[in-house]
Amino acid sequence: MTLDERRQKELLDLGLKNLGQVSWNLSTPALYEEIVRRREGEIAHLGPVVVRTGHHTGRLPKDKFFVREPSSKDKLWWGDVNKAMSEDKFNTLFYRLLAYLQGKEIYIQDCWAGADPDYRVPIRVITETAWHNLFARNLFVQLKTAEEFEEHSPRFTIINAASFHALPELDGTNSEAFIIVNIGKRLVLIGGTSYGGEIKKSVFTIMNYLLPQERVLSMHCSANVGPEGDSALFFGLSGTGKTSLSADPERNLVGDDEHGWSDKGIFNFEGGCYAKVIRLSPEAEPEIYETTRRFGTILENVGLDHRTRRVDLNDDSLTENTRAAYPISHIPSALRSGVCGHPKNIVMLTCDAFGVMPPIARLSQAQAEYHFLSGYTAKVAGTEAGITKPVATFSTCFGAPFMALPPNVYAELLRERIQKHNSTCWLINTGWAGAPASMADRIPIRYSRAMVKAALSGALDNVPFEKDPVFGLEIPTQCPGVPPEMLNPRNAAPDPADYDARANKLAEDFRKNFKPFEANVPDEVKKVM
Repeated sequence: MTLDERRQKELLDLGLKNLGQVSWNLSTPALYEEIVRRREGEIAHLGPVVVRTGHHTGRLPKDKFFVREPSSKDKLWWGDVNKAMSEDKFNTLFYRLLAYLQGKEIYIQDCWAGADPDYRVPIRVITETAWHNLFARNLFVQLKTAEEFEEHSPRFTIINAASFHALPELDGTNSEAFIIVNIGKRLVLIGGTSYGGEIKKSVFTIMNYLLPQERVLSMHCSANVGPEGDSALFFGLSGTGKTSLSADPERNLVGDDEHGWSDKGIFNFEGGCYAKVIRLSPEAEPEIYETTRRFGTILENVGLDHRTRRVDLNDDSLTENTRAAYPISHIPSALRSGVCGHPKNIVMLTCDAFGVMPPIARLSQAQAEYHFLSGYTAKVAGTEAGITKPVATFSTCFGAPFMALPPNVYAELLRERIQKHNSTCWLINTGWAGAPASMADRIPIRYSRAMVKAALSGALDNVPFEKDPVFGLEIPTQCPGVPPEMLNPRNAAPDPADYDARANKLAEDFRKNFKPFEANVPDEVKKVM
């Protein structure tokens, strides 16, 4: 059977038939031509393509489902995060989707998820738009040789039909949009939304299901490696600086968002980056800024002057969540192999809007597991509709919406890895210190960079530390490049009594959030707070 015949059979086996033009594995320039021909986007000054995602400009966690089917139903972490859909409802929607695609032009990219050949997963992304296909090409690991294309047989297929809408009363969905993962059929369906991030995070969800069952820790984190080969991981939710702080020109970027930790070391799941670019500046983030001026980059919902074709990264008229999707090769310091050794340091990032978490603290192994399971940050006024004051937010494993298995599975693997490789763990607060967000400026990124540099370089190994009385964290009394008075937030607080009240309130939020995890962690982790 030839490659073309095998591909045709694989489509028919899925139920895809009577299709219009099928474009397989188009190159980036060819996809640009299709985007322009189909008027899906506009080419901006210096070459990025600017697209609009319409009504949905971010992920839709309430519209994501797992199909309750025999092979996975006893393994999945069911609940508010992973909601169940029956096989009958899935089949009804899928058959309608197959009918919808008949006669349509479609685009297909065959890719890998995972840079390590021992653990990579062959995936196939089928889209009805050329720009979503370019998105997949940018974000995942591209096939390079004729042999790879010949051998590629998808373990999972993602079908993205952005213009196809669910019927909630018929399909059992929450809205017209849907993201549905069917482990048994090795299939993901996406519809009713054009936001590119749903493709990316669906693949991440698949990796979070598959890899821990092979004793590989899947992680929502960025990674980089220093000139001496010392690697570091950066955990953090959106807005905490995970992408910005890992893109360090003095270190090689392994990846900005999703990684695995195997017995061999760290490997990137992706071949590209998906960075938030609202108000990006060339001074603070020069490498990421330059990607917004490169051919091949997709800019989602970024402001554009249609006459001059120049982009405006400060334009938030469509959304605060403007994004750039680009191949990792656009970052000059990127490590193209996507693999590195075991991490010497692990950094857990938070953006604390209450001003009580220290800008930098050293964590014990038990504290690291506690903060990993907590996944704390804070939302500030203006970031979401209805938020008028800081709100504590907890996202298990720094990525609850994508964790397919119970949290203790990931926590146990992290504990095992930290103990085996003696990684040093740090907590870095990139938000506010001393005073809350309503009363002070955010910690300058230059100070956060200096703290990361000090932690990774060993510059803090021999400095004195003091213990925070509320959170039990070890705070350095000095750090190169950082004013010493800001290191302990209580000392920097205008009103110490008010600080104590805010700190104790946040500590109580931590304890309430941690209650569901207490039954599955060692005693020393329970006693952290």
